Amino acid sequence: MAVNEGAAAPLGDGALARSDAPSDQQRLHELGYAQELLRSMGGFSNFAVSFTIISILSGCLTLYNFGMDAGGPAVMTWGWLFVGLMTTLVGLAMAEVCSSYPTAGGLYYWSAKLAKKNAGAWSWFTGWFNLLGQVGVTAGIVFGSAFFINALTDLKGWYSLTPEHTILIFGLALLLHGILNTFGVRLVAFLNDVSVWWHVVGVAVIVVVLALVPDNHQSANFVFTEFVNQTGWSSTIYVTLIGLLLAQYTFTGYDASAHMTEETHNAAVSGPRGIVMSILVSLVAGYILLVAVTFAIQDYAAESASDVPPAAIFLNALGENGATFLLVIVIVAQLFCGMSSVTANSRMIYAFSRDGAMPGSAFWHRINKRTRTPTNAIWFAAVGAFILGVPYLWNATAYFAVTSIAVIGLYIAYVIPTYLRLRQGDDFRRGPWHLGRWSRLVGTTAVIWVGFITILFMLPQYYPVDRNTFNYAPVAVAVVLGFAGIWWLVSARKWFKGPRVQGSAEELAAIERELESV
Repeated sequence: MAVNEGAAAPLGDGALARSDAPSDQQRLHELGYAQELLRSMGGFSNFAVSFTIISILSGCLTLYNFGMDAGGPAVMTWGWLFVGLMTTLVGLAMAEVCSSYPTAGGLYYWSAKLAKKNAGAWSWFTGWFNLLGQVGVTAGIVFGSAFFINALTDLKGWYSLTPEHTILIFGLALLLHGILNTFGVRLVAFLNDVSVWWHVVGVAVIVVVLALVPDNHQSANFVFTEFVNQTGWSSTIYVTLIGLLLAQYTFTGYDASAHMTEETHNAAVSGPRGIVMSILVSLVAGYILLVAVTFAIQDYAAESASDVPPAAIFLNALGENGATFLLVIVIVAQLFCGMSSVTANSRMIYAFSRDGAMPGSAFWHRINKRTRTPTNAIWFAAVGAFILGVPYLWNATAYFAVTSIAVIGLYIAYVIPTYLRLRQGDDFRRGPWHLGRWSRLVGTTAVIWVGFITILFMLPQYYPVDRNTFNYAPVAVAVVLGFAGIWWLVSARKWFKGPRVQGSAEELAAIERELESV
């Protein structure tokens, strides 16, 4: 697969060789934008944002209870590998487009540039699906951390594990993430760099402890072949398919590398690399973690019935002190993940409002001139995520619906630019990082896969379907799609033609001088 070829190699299709590639700021000007955000991140920090949002210590463990119900060990272990492969293809297709258009708008900007006609409509709906998915994934990540924090406080006898307490912790965690992001991108970049090593070392510690300390372990036959169905549905195939949600939800949020490109050096290469490497590293490390936790199961029935099964597994396998130690590792990783998710979400909101596509765009696009961060967009992301998590107070399976919303919203937004890139064929202007002759095969497979999971994760997850088990993902998707669709038909189609340019080269330079003078 020909990706990121050397400077002397012909890249084809109008792509820019490295020797004459424009600077990041010049390329941003070509895309129509001033350098308003502070460009201070390196390639590792760009990768770190996406890797932190994928967060195997968040996604794998917060949905582990769903995995125990929907297919059990067999679906969790083999489903992880299959979903990881398909996600890698989606990420490769996205990365190729990211290299051509390294801007904070990411997906909706790509759609506008790739559509041969009706660019405004393609961009509009891509942006709204991306916004839905970003808010959904932020809610899912931070809500998962609230579950684990509440499980720890319950274990220590400080604060009982109840929906009301979990929602309170959820709100406080979002408040923390909003404050951290408000301080500026340098702090966030530093914490993301720390987060990568925390995740890698943390997974290693958890795996070693679970392998060496417990007196009893499950057999390899159990870990790799045991099928469990506690959903109420009778179809093995259906349960196996919906059980893929654990892996597919974990593999979300890697578009963050694209949204951070206006703050990253060598963005046309660093952004694509960040997308792909975050998926590959998570695929390997996450598989090791899942297998280790599953081997450590002591009492499947009791642990799967608990509110936070990984906490119950740690407690039964290691005792209170050992469980506390591992829970602290997991919780810190999840807090890193939530912080990064708010970062990426706010950049998408900032870019979308910069182009006038949101109610109150002038307010949400506003930049804090001292920190060079979109402070108002940061708090939009935090409050929006909180609203999405509140239904947990009356719906026990609301968390699974939130994760479905994240997957559906994000993956539709991920694949629309890929579909439009396929339609362009040889007219597509490649960037310095591309797939060569593999573009069509990879892109087509990605589009088919996303179409499949979009339908799959709107389906009911538990039977019987009632007030307590209803999957409200289709409702949330319908509300956002209905709002965006009605607004488009009534008004936006008359004025939204896609991303707006901020002005001429002189005007862009004037904007930048004003920010630099502060």
